[in-house]
Order: sequence, then C-alpha cells, then structure tokens
Amino acid sequence: MQRETLDVDVLIVGGGPAGLSAALRLVQLQEQRRPGPSGPGDAPLSIAVLEKARDAGAHVLSGAVLDPSALRDLIPDFREKGAPLAAAVRRDRVYFLTERSKLPFPVIPPPLSNHGNYIVSLNRLVRWLAEQMEGQGVDLFSGIAGQHVLTDGDRVIGVRTGDRGVDRQGVRKPAFEPGVDIRAKVTIFCDGVRGNLTKELLRRFHLGRLRQREQFAVGLKEIWEVPAGRLDPGTVVHTMGYPLRHDEFGGGFIYATGDGQLSVGLVVGLDYKDPLFDPHTAFNRFKRHRFVRGLLEGGQRIRYGAKALPEGGWNAIPRPYLHGALIAGDAGGFLNSMRLKGIHLAMRTGMLAAESAFEAIRAGDTSASGLSRYQDKIDRSPVKAELYRVRNVHQAFEYGLFAGLAFAGLTMLTRGRWAKDLHGQAGHERMKTLGSYYGAPPASADASAGQPGSPAPSNATEVDRRLTFDKPTNVHYSGTAHGEDQPAHLLVHTEVCSTICGAEYGHPCTRFCPANVYEIVQQPDGPRLQINASNCVHCKTCDIMDPYGVITWVPPEGGGGPQYSGM
Repeated sequence: MQRETLDVDVLIVGGGPAGLSAALRLVQLQEQRRPGPSGPGDAPLSIAVLEKARDAGAHVLSGAVLDPSALRDLIPDFREKGAPLAAAVRRDRVYFLTERSKLPFPVIPPPLSNHGNYIVSLNRLVRWLAEQMEGQGVDLFSGIAGQHVLTDGDRVIGVRTGDRGVDRQGVRKPAFEPGVDIRAKVTIFCDGVRGNLTKELLRRFHLGRLRQREQFAVGLKEIWEVPAGRLDPGTVVHTMGYPLRHDEFGGGFIYATGDGQLSVGLVVGLDYKDPLFDPHTAFNRFKRHRFVRGLLEGGQRIRYGAKALPEGGWNAIPRPYLHGALIAGDAGGFLNSMRLKGIHLAMRTGMLAAESAFEAIRAGDTSASGLSRYQDKIDRSPVKAELYRVRNVHQAFEYGLFAGLAFAGLTMLTRGRWAKDLHGQAGHERMKTLGSYYGAPPASADASAGQPGSPAPSNATEVDRRLTFDKPTNVHYSGTAHGEDQPAHLLVHTEVCSTICGAEYGHPCTRFCPANVYEIVQQPDGPRLQINASNCVHCKTCDIMDPYGVITWVPPEGGGGPQYSGM
C-alpha cells in the first residue's frame, strides 16, 4: 500500500497537558536561539502534535484542582493571558463518610491542603494551551490517532496513523484513505493513561522490566448546576469511606467553581477483589449519601465522564527513554495519588521531555544514551522530589483502608523513608472468582442488574433519574459519538464469555465499564458478548481490569469519542 510520509524533527503524540506543554517549551527554546546580530543561531525545528480527539481538549478529563507550579514556569504571565482558572481554592474540607453521617477531619492532611491551587476545567485549560501554541510554527493534527509505532530495529522512528474509510467488516469504502507515516528524529509519547502506543512500547522494549506492576484507578465525574448558596465558591471537599468498603481504595470529591456549578466525582482503585463490584453504582450510592444529596437536590446534572488514572507511583514508572523516543505525562504514570494531582506533573514532564529532545537533536545524538538526560532531568526536578516520598502509599492500601491511612501518615512523618519498598499487584490479578469471594456464586438478579444472565452488582442501588442515573443515560451527557460503520476499537482476543467467564466471575465487564459498552445477551446456545462500541468514553478501564486480560482498547477512526466540554 502506498502511504504518504511526513518528516518532522519532533513528533508529539497526544495533545493533552503533557503534549502541549512539550510543544510550547520547544517553541520557547527555539525563540532563545533565533538568529541575531551576534550569531547565526539555529534553524528552527519542525514540530507536529498528533491528537486523536476532534478538538483540543475534547478527550481530557480530571477533577480538577491544579497545582500551578508547572504552568507558572511554562507561562509566567498565565493570569494576564487569560488562563481559564475557574476559582482559587479558599477552603478545604475532608470527611470520613459512614452510611448515615460524616465525620470531619480535625486537621486537613498536608497532601490535601490546596492553598494556592485553582479549581479548573481541564478541557478549557487544554484548549487555552492549544491557543497559546497557535501561530508558533507547530502543526496540530486533530481527529487523527496514532495506530502503530514505526521502528527501525530497536529505534523508534515515528508513528503510523490509522486508515480511514474501512467498514466494520474490514472492507475498504470508496473514500478509503491509508494512514500516514509520520517520521521524526524524536517522538514524545504523551498518549495518556494506558495509551495504546505507549503500551506497545512497554511490550516491545520491556521498559517496565525491574519496575513494579502498573496500578490504576477509575474516576467518574459529573457537573451539576445547583441553587445558589449550596457551597461557597473555591471550596474543595474530599471524602473517604462510604460507599467503599474497607478493602476498596478510593474516595469522593466535590469542587465548587463559583458559577453555580459543582464538580462531583468518585475515584475507585482498579484493584478491588469483589467480582460483582460496580464503580458506577458506587458513584450513585455516593450521591445518595445524606451530605452529598443535600448539595445536589434541586439541581441538574449537565455533564458526565469517566477516565482511568495511573496510580502505581514512582516505583511503577517505566524507563521513560529509548532510542528515538521519550514518554511523558499520564502515559508514563506521573501522578501523585496521595495529593490526587497529576496535571502539573504531566506539564512538567512534557517540558523536560521537550528540553531533552531539543538538546539531543542539536547534539546530533538521539540514541537512548543521548536521550537519557531526560531521566537525569526528572531526577533533579520537583517530579522526583514529590513522587519518591509517596512511592509506597497506593501499595499500602492493598492491606485495607486503615492500614493505608496509617502508612500515609507515617510517610508524612518520615518523608518517605521506609525499611523496604512495598510491592503491589496488577489490579486485574486481585479480582477474586465468585466462589472464592462469596464462598458460592450469589443468586442471579437479572432485572436489578440490567444485564440478562449476569448477577446483580454487589453494591446495587436504585436509579431515580433525578439524582442517580443508569449508564446509557450518563453516556448521553458525555457527548460521545462514533461512526457506526467502522472496525471495532475494542478487541476481545479470546472467547471466554460463553465458556468460563460467567461461572468464574459473573461477567465483570458488564459492571466495571462505566458506559454500558459490554452486555451479555442470552442466545439458545448460551450467553454472547455484545459490544456497544459507540458508547465508549475512552476511559480504558476494560483494557486494565478484565480478569483474563483479553480486552485491548485501540483508537477509533476519525476523532470519535467523548466531547468533554467544560469538564
């Protein structure tokens, strides 16, 4: 097949906080070396950013409270330039929830103190970063996803974009267009948590060797318009406890933006043991708690979304450099689960990756050795200073809520010093079978589960369509859209649905997916998996949590996916 080829100096895959920060930093570095009276300067580098969403920021989702330290270093006059900061944080509250009450923390834990931070819409912040890049000589290709990593031996030489115009049977349509090979001296992978291209790099080049297993959580978020006076603007609320049980990691958040809106969400660790647990149902239970219900009643839910988070910490971050390539942001696992923040770390690592790529290209050495300065920069930066001291915190919660909280407290006292590092498991390996967790498979409750042939979620709750919603209804409020006649972007590699999955786990994909993508349909010859790919909000939970590890997420064609406007 004849494919067009585009050659650039630096290719950045992913137009989120890490990718756009990398592009902006490259522009700044070139400005510093422009030709002038004192010397010839350097020829400008050609830079391209590849973004799978239709528009900049359309696929990004976060709570979000922004630590502005990296933004300040990247754009010192960000306030004067109109950075979309919804509200400065004025008050922190932390509660431990029981089923019927809330217990306030007498002292705000330092990691959850947000003085000097801002409540933001990450979607709007990323759109603003893209605007700062306009007219700077950077090519932003939106609505085009990278499908494969191009290599020459053990060197990364670029990315191949996906073919367009292929129907669901794999047949080329009349308007078929082959993908383009974008070749680069250095490719910076910023394709987000469980990014398909970074996942390919980890598998092919064993970048996670000698590192701990990756660990993840999933965050579900809604935006509500509520009557005035419910929560003071700039208030940040975090909760622990209910609706999660002792052996389930996570917590809730409520952020007041000051425009009559609340960002409400629940983060759940994707390392729970109960095969019948449903994060979306837990979110509904969270909203029905007396405290949360009091804030939301009489209001209106206007947006919904879900996204996985990398929570393994410092010891789970893979080697972030190799011949011709660097990894930054959530793709590399740069997130502080103790502070519940990762935007500033994504921006910081994007900036450091840009500096490393710039120096390597100017030096004429883009080998792994030449790009290893990226690791040196990370080690000397606030990234390591912040992440190293909390490197064991998420792993400690595998021993239960109270053990995790006790360890987190000790971490603050010892500044991360510990006898030896804790070792966590991949989340899908912690899920128990029905027989192991319950002693015997629980009775089927098809009607309440909403999935024929599947047991009810262990945390089932009523859906009233005023405060709590079913998954298909919520998907509508995510703005998700996909072309119907295209190859499936959710690949199930081994048929286990009609043989062992139901008996062993009760079809957990019908519960861990927050968008009703997976359904079990009863057929005369047994249960059949039906994939509603058009519902997919690109959270990557299925790629992470399937107990058999047989689901792979790949980008769909043509910028399909959620439209997280204002999220």
